[in-house]
Amino acid sequence: MKLLVKAPAKINLSLDVLGKRKDGYHEVRMIMTTIDLADHLELTELEEDRIEIISHNRYVPDDQRNLAYQAAKLLKERFGIRKGVSIAIEKTIPVAAGLAGGSSDAAATLRGLNKLWKLGLRIEELAEIGAEIGSDVSFCVYGGTAIATGRGEKIEHIPAPPPCWVILAKPKIGVSTADVYRNLRLDRVEHPDVDQMVDCISNKDYKGICDHVGNVLESVTFRMHPEVEHIKEQMKRFGADAVLMSGSGPTVFGLVHYDSRMQRIYNGLKGFCEQVYAVRLLGERERLE
Repeated sequence: MKLLVKAPAKINLSLDVLGKRKDGYHEVRMIMTTIDLADHLELTELEEDRIEIISHNRYVPDDQRNLAYQAAKLLKERFGIRKGVSIAIEKTIPVAAGLAGGSSDAAATLRGLNKLWKLGLRIEELAEIGAEIGSDVSFCVYGGTAIATGRGEKIEHIPAPPPCWVILAKPKIGVSTADVYRNLRLDRVEHPDVDQMVDCISNKDYKGICDHVGNVLESVTFRMHPEVEHIKEQMKRFGADAVLMSGSGPTVFGLVHYDSRMQRIYNGLKGFCEQVYAVRLLGERERLE
């Protein structure tokens, strides 16, 4: 039996860090929403008791380092599954980009195997299992738009933002999330107003959303990788309504209301950045069939 599952990327409309936790992680408060840029996974049941990852992207590991592999392994062990699965991942989301591509692949694997192996788990249970794999996996199980707290695994759903275009540009560099957090000095950064962003989203206030985007990690990544700040400045210059780095970077996204302006910004960015995408906000939650 085969199953196709979609794994959408996320962006952070607001990302604040409140402090360091005793477990070594950071306490965060952020607003995440899904966008229509997605990997596609094909899950094929195997009679042999093994997990196989297939990807033609050389940056995607095909062993236990892969989060989709970890998701399948966790379900197999927890529920005593003796069958195996082949997971073919068609990557569209850039790797190590601050868009939760690996986490979304893991979440899609959890949702897909729940159906393939007839586990009958509720989406809340899948999200709880996802939290054991990575901080963003819980959100990616649900999708939609949410406030994420704790280390990112505590999810409170909020309405979807008003529809708009999202333009993404990723420079040819990778950013280490661990290094960004290591260099974060909370007394030297500007903290975004997460509550104000929640109000603007709830009121479908597009201008308010654009006025209140913020990411406490941005200045840290900019110091480490000035080319990320350069992309942000170019996107603002081309006329995006709001521009922000997603996660720990290096991808920068712009919100754009009008189709004509979106096309102009997209074309302008393609002139000096290879990985540029123009997609729509999704913002709605996943549903288990």
